[in-house]
Parts: sequence; C-alpha cells; structure tokens
Amino acid sequence: MTRAGTTAIDLSLANIKRAATVIDPVFLNSPQFVDEQLSAALGKRTVVKVETANPIRSFKGRGADFLLRNFDVRQKAVCASAGNFGQAIAYAGRSRGIAVEVYVPTDANPLKIARMRSFGAKVIAIGSDFDDAKQHARQYVAQQSDCIFVEDGQDPAIAEGAGTIGIELLKAGPIDAVVVPLGDGALISGIAMWVKVQSPRTKIVGVCAEGAAAMEVSWRAGRAVSIDGADTFADGIAVRVPVADSVTRVNFLVDDIVLVSDAQMLEAMQIAASTLGLLLEPSGAAGLAAIRAHHFAGDQIATILTGSNIHPDLIAKIVDSSKAFNR
Repeated sequence: MTRAGTTAIDLSLANIKRAATVIDPVFLNSPQFVDEQLSAALGKRTVVKVETANPIRSFKGRGADFLLRNFDVRQKAVCASAGNFGQAIAYAGRSRGIAVEVYVPTDANPLKIARMRSFGAKVIAIGSDFDDAKQHARQYVAQQSDCIFVEDGQDPAIAEGAGTIGIELLKAGPIDAVVVPLGDGALISGIAMWVKVQSPRTKIVGVCAEGAAAMEVSWRAGRAVSIDGADTFADGIAVRVPVADSVTRVNFLVDDIVLVSDAQMLEAMQIAASTLGLLLEPSGAAGLAAIRAHHFAGDQIATILTGSNIHPDLIAKIVDSSKAFNR
C-alpha cells in the first residue's frame, strides 16, 4: 500500500468490520473531538481520540477482547506486558472464564500490577525490562501443556480489534494524518489497514520514543532489528525486540515514523492535563508530543490518547507543572 518491495499482509478488512460489531461495547465508540486550547498549544488543529475512559484505561481492550473470543477456555492465556496489555487480557479473560497469567518486568508500574490482579490475573514480576519478561513467559509456556502464549503485536486479531479505532476516527471528517504511538505495532497496523483503504490520502505516522527506537530502526531497515536497551519512561512503547510479523505490517502500511524525547512527552502530558483535564501516561501522550515537535502537512491531524495508567511518581509532577498552562 505505501512501501514498495513488501509482501501482502495478514490483516483483514472484513475482520476489522466484524470486530466493530462484536467487541465489548465498553471499549467501542470512545470520545473524539477537537479542543481549541489543545490545538493552539500544539500548533495544529487536532482531533483527539480518548481511549482512556474504559475499565482498563487504554485502547488494548479492543484487540484483547477480539482475540479471546476464539480462545479455548480450557487453556490458560499467558502473556508479557508493561501493564496495559496484561490488564486487557485479564479483563477479557475474566469475562470468558479464561485463566490469565501475566509476566511483567520487576520495575513495572505498581498501579498497573494492582489492576491486573484486580481483574483476576496471576502476575509474575521477573526480568529487567518488558522483552526480558517476555522471554521468561515464553520459557514457561514451552514447559506447559495447558497454556497458550499470547504476544501483543503477533496475532492478527489483536491488530484487527485495534483497527476499529480507524473506523471511528474517519467519522470526524477529512483527516490529513493520523499520528499513532508505536509500541509493538498492533494499534498502528490495525488503524492503517482500515484508513489506507477508506481514506487513501490520509498519512499514517508512527511515534517512537528516542530511547526505544527499535520499531523506527526496523521500519527503515525493512526488517526486525533489535536494540541493546530501552531508555525511556514511556513503558508502553519501550520495545527493544520487535515482533517480526508486526514489523512486516508496519513496513507495508505506515508512511513515516518520528521520534520524541521523554522531555517532549512530559510536556505533552502537562498540556493534556491543562487543556483536556486528562492525566495521560507517557506513551498515551506520545502522539501529542509528535504533533507539537514535528511538522505535518494538512489542515487536520488526528491522534490517539492511548492510555492513562500513569505511574504514581509522575502524578504530582504533571498536576503541578500543568498549572503553568492555565495562567
């Protein structure tokens, strides 16, 4: 669709359309609007889609719900997560009587861990980062007969569920670019799959953290490229080892990928608190940071506020600093 030399991908428009009719309604039709103060602060008329007003405070519920609809309830779902995907799998698993076990890094956000457990998941804190925890989860599943490893970014159903955001976004009218926080790639792939067909002129732009640019490096290389470490406070997009199938989708569908610093994300979090009254986690504000820091052609841009499971250490800093924008 956008980049030459790539093969067809495994996402289905029909599945995205079906997902919009079967996913738990609590995750669908999230608010989307233009806020004049926010647009002024960003320097661009911006449609925001708020994916934080649901039981897990992030967009991840869409893909997890769509995936687990075809899951064998006799087997346990095992995944790795920085926190939001684990919450999504736990929530969807609980509603279907599926046991869930989540591997998280030892420095994972304690509020995210508590919420996973509140949804009934068993949480194992192990490993120095998300990708290390994922490796431990893989090793555990390899030794079991009653478990299935669920990898964010791998299964097409996760991206197809997230793609329902694309259906909803286009109801806002003409959009020149959709700017999407980019972690494992399920969100941007699902949105792009729908938008590229329904609105071909709309550009799809991913946003990675400067300190965790594995997906950006992989996109430019045309193949999955791991990096030695992830140095960012945006745990939701702190990918060190990309999923190869996800890189293939992103390579095929995404027009550009830009980088933002932790400082730029922090400023965007402060602006969101001041203008929208929303406390976003760093990855949730990455799209806002990119729009403020980079130039995007066109009259109207859209971005997704992907999550609000903010680390408790950041809350006071965001609230206090955002007061400056109200003076």
